[in-house]
Parts: sequence; structure tokens; C-alpha cells
Amino acid sequence: MSKLMVSVSGIRGVFGEGITPEVVMKYASHFGVFCKRGTIVVGRDSRTSGETLRNAVVSGLLSVGCKVVDLGIVSTPTLLLAVEESDAKGGICITASHNTAEWNALKLIDENGLFLFPERAKALFATFENEIEYAEWDNLKGVKYDYKAAARHIYRILKIPYIDLEKIRSREFKVVLDSVNGAGGTISPFLLDQLGCEVIELNTEPTGHFAHDPEPLAKNLTQICQAVKEHKADLGFATDPDVDRLSIISEKGEAIGEEYSLLLATDYVLSKNKGDVVTNLSSSMAFEDIANKYGVNVHRTKVGEINVGKKMIEVKSPIGGEGNGGVICPEVHYTRDAPAGMALILGLLAERGKKVSELVEEIPKYYICKERIEVEPSKLDRVMEKAELLFADRKLDRTDGLKVIGDDYWIHIRKSGTEPIVRIYVESVSQEDADKKGKDTVEALLKGL
Repeated sequence: MSKLMVSVSGIRGVFGEGITPEVVMKYASHFGVFCKRGTIVVGRDSRTSGETLRNAVVSGLLSVGCKVVDLGIVSTPTLLLAVEESDAKGGICITASHNTAEWNALKLIDENGLFLFPERAKALFATFENEIEYAEWDNLKGVKYDYKAAARHIYRILKIPYIDLEKIRSREFKVVLDSVNGAGGTISPFLLDQLGCEVIELNTEPTGHFAHDPEPLAKNLTQICQAVKEHKADLGFATDPDVDRLSIISEKGEAIGEEYSLLLATDYVLSKNKGDVVTNLSSSMAFEDIANKYGVNVHRTKVGEINVGKKMIEVKSPIGGEGNGGVICPEVHYTRDAPAGMALILGLLAERGKKVSELVEEIPKYYICKERIEVEPSKLDRVMEKAELLFADRKLDRTDGLKVIGDDYWIHIRKSGTEPIVRIYVESVSQEDADKKGKDTVEALLKGL
């Protein structure tokens, strides 16, 4: 397994192996120079390694003459918004997102409040071998602490113009919330309270000791599913440690799948504000169905929120995101934002007067299988080369890895940007067919490796 992954998605590794204080200080120093030694906003999720790496990040930035604004433990979208609203030259979010607790990472943010565009990331990476020129002693600056960023984020969400706050509040929704002991506890309960919800909290203490596997997949959400049934709640919301991915649990206590967070949000927003929508190549075919309902187009990008966000800005899209639960609401900002997604879903429920399960039934049903191949890093390219040979006679899209496009299914094979694995996603008209295609693809790619 690779000890350290450096990509557009950030600088990521297992603490003490790939990612260490020494490594982090070096990269933070380079980033500070790259940002012209200006003000850098820093925040982190709740991981136990976070404070150690935060100290290294701050030291690296201060050493090259940057001023640091420290937000403490915050959601990633909160930090991104804080950079956007400030005069800072950039930001560093210390989080490994959905990865398990031993992982951590630096996500690098440009002065526009978005993660570095690929071309900017490439320019930064080219400086990593340069010798660091430290600031003179009389040019060293300090750290300012800002603990109101989450409140400003909530205020921005409540200002989304097409959400009827009073209608939401009048419903007095009962919501079970699972923040997996990540950063969600610093924002989600307070937003839901502002929306007039009765909140049953699970795992909202930001201890970094995750209560379950932190990726908000259905298989990891048994606790919240049971709690929704026990409390007879209207729905449940589950987030990952840095709060950019949202999963919904129906009133029946069923995890409906991450795809539906964005699908339902898209249906709601397009009913208020029509425009082309943007998602990535691995998101559901149901996006086309919803887009057709409103007479708009779907634009598909490479996987990665920066790719989706960049395209949304280009086409002035009113809603977009990724099928992993990443809702991007430009009325707040062009980044995946689980709290904003919660507000949109509650707005939809309040307006339509229906239950979550009923709204899900209205969306054409497709079934997704998610597989992964873990091999030695040196064999990752061989897996992709084998995929080219395996599907040479099919209709292919090479925008991001390899996507095989059938009449009523697709298979997307790509190297992960956050882990040393190859991901295989399949969508089809039945779960049986999706699972079979996924299993068969994995077996064929592994054969002979």
C-alpha cells in the first residue's frame, strides 16, 4: 500500500506511516509560499491525529510568514465558506473525509473558497522539491482564532431564497441525526434546531472515535435505522466525519442510499429554479430522468467535487453534486455541503407533504453495486489496462478512467484519488444484474494478476 498519496484530492495517508508531522509541516510551508505568504484559514475534523497535524500545519505556515486563522473543529464546507467570505489567500482542511480513523489528510483550498483546480494543484506540486525559504524573524505573524464560522454557515443556509422556513418549522419534524463523532456535531444539531426540528442525537460528540465505519453507506447505518423506527421519527440524517456527504434514512428506518440525497435535492431545486444540472460519471441514471421532467440537461464530469463545482460555475447550474451524498447548493457555495442538503430535503418534505419513502417511490429506480480492487500500487495501472482489453468491443467513455455504457446499465472503473484502490461501480435496472456485473468485472480484472 502506498505510504503517502499526493493528488488533486489532497495529501493523504495513514498517520505515522505516510502522513506525519514532518511531512505535513513541509507541505504546509510550500503551500504558504504558493499562496504568497498571505492569510491561510485552517480547520480540521475530529480525528485523534487532527490536533497533532494541526500544530504541524500552523507551524509550517507561520514559518514562511503566513498569518493563520484557526477555526478549530469544523465541517469542511464551513471552512470552504469561511475562505470564500474572507480575504484569505487559501485554506487547509485537515481531514480524511470518509476514510477510517487511522487516515488523515490535507485538503488544499484556493482563495475562491474551492479546492484547488487541477491546473493550480499541478503548479503547486511542481514546487514541492524547491528549498523552503523561511521568513525573517521580524516578518513572522501569529494565529487568530475564529469560532463563529459554523454560525455564519448556518445563517447562509437559512438565507437560501426559495426555502420556506416557516413551512418547515410548522411541520416540527422529528429527525434522528448521526454525526459518527465527527465534525458534524459542531453544526448539524444547531441547524436542525433553527429549522424547528426535534432532534434525536447519535454520536454528535466530536471525539474522533468513530462510532462505526465513517462512510455513510447503508451497511454502516444500522444504529440510526433502528433509532428512526424506535422514535417513530420522520427521517434520519447521517454524515461522514467532515460533513460533506449526506445519507437519508426514511421514516420506515431504511437507509435509502446516498444517491437519493442529491436526487431528491435536485427534484426540489429544479421545481424552484430551472437550469442544467451537473454530476459525475458515477452518479445514477436517474439524474437524466429528473432533468427530463424539468426540460433541462445533465452535464457529466470526472469524479471529484472540484470537477463538478467548476462545471456548475461554467453552466450556471442551480444544483449539482455527486452521487455519494454530496449535494452542492450554489446559493450557499460551490462545494459539497451536507447541512445545506438537510435544509433542501426538509424543504422538499414540507412543501410536498409526503413521506421520504413516498418521494423515493416517485423517482425511477435503478440499482447500484459498488466494488473495489485492492492490489499493490504497482499493479493499479495493469488493472486499468486489463479493463481496456476486457471491454474493447463496448461503447466506452474515457473521461475519467473507463466507463462502459450499455442500453440499460453502465460500469465505471477508475483508480481512486483518495485510496490506493480501483473502484468498480455498476448501475442497472435490477440489483441482481448490477451485483452480477460487478462481481464478474472484479473477477475478470483480477484473473492472472
